[in-house]
Amino acid sequence: MIDEDTGHAAVSEFDDYIGRSETVSGRIVAQSMDLMAAMLNRTFADMSPLGALPPLWHLLILQRPAPQSELGPDGHPRRGGLIPPIALPRRMFAGARVRFISPLHVGDEVARTTTIKSITPKTGRSGNMVFVTFEQVFHGPREVAIVEEQDLVFRENDVPRPIQRHQLNDLGKPSGFTVVETVNADPILLFRYSAATGNSHRIHYDPAYVRNVENYPNLIVHGPLQATMLADLATRSLRRPLTKFEFRILKPIFVDTPFYCVARTENGKVLVQTIDFAHEVCVSAHAE
Repeated sequence: MIDEDTGHAAVSEFDDYIGRSETVSGRIVAQSMDLMAAMLNRTFADMSPLGALPPLWHLLILQRPAPQSELGPDGHPRRGGLIPPIALPRRMFAGARVRFISPLHVGDEVARTTTIKSITPKTGRSGNMVFVTFEQVFHGPREVAIVEEQDLVFRENDVPRPIQRHQLNDLGKPSGFTVVETVNADPILLFRYSAATGNSHRIHYDPAYVRNVENYPNLIVHGPLQATMLADLATRSLRRPLTKFEFRILKPIFVDTPFYCVARTENGKVLVQTIDFAHEVCVSAHAE
């Protein structure tokens, strides 16, 4: 483990998993793209007249559904295989760094190679954690199209935290941004995004599980869904295709609670964020 206070490190018991990889392939189908566009209240034809995938829509393709008998109690596939058998119960998507090299289009044959780059145990004030970083390389028909690093974090169960008084007050639209858009995420949107991405994690559809096991007050809006909305906002703000997009998931947004997608230019990049009604940043991203 690595202690956040002392900085002392220990060898990870999962170091032999570093460098393991798997490759999957398939064809990009229009139905998935139409579904994602409908979730954003758009049409895919309007968003991409030439049929190219908008940024982060690669999360919709090349899914590997696990048999029902191989799912764990949280709804995710049981660990082992590519993902090491980390004993910590909580699994969360922490963020990603994506480079867009060449476009992918509906109808393309695509291959994705996923490789474990690092496994980093840590110990801090929030308890034991293990960070796992994957590199995902998407090969299009002619060349590499997307290179992505994804960070997952495995954690101990949280102790329930009391809701602060200021978190109960809607402070209205935040200021200091060139664009502020209001989003209302309901359980139907969460269900559709889970179905589109093959995500069976129970925090997005099982209220009793979320409250009794994960110690959250309500269903959680997917971090990658928020990031996809932010990538769309950044593309519209820049008015040209993205070459880089990186985001971090900082805190949860809960269902049936309006939040804001905001944008402004900062140091030559576009800063895009989701902000909850208490004006706390939930997902923060930079786009180029």
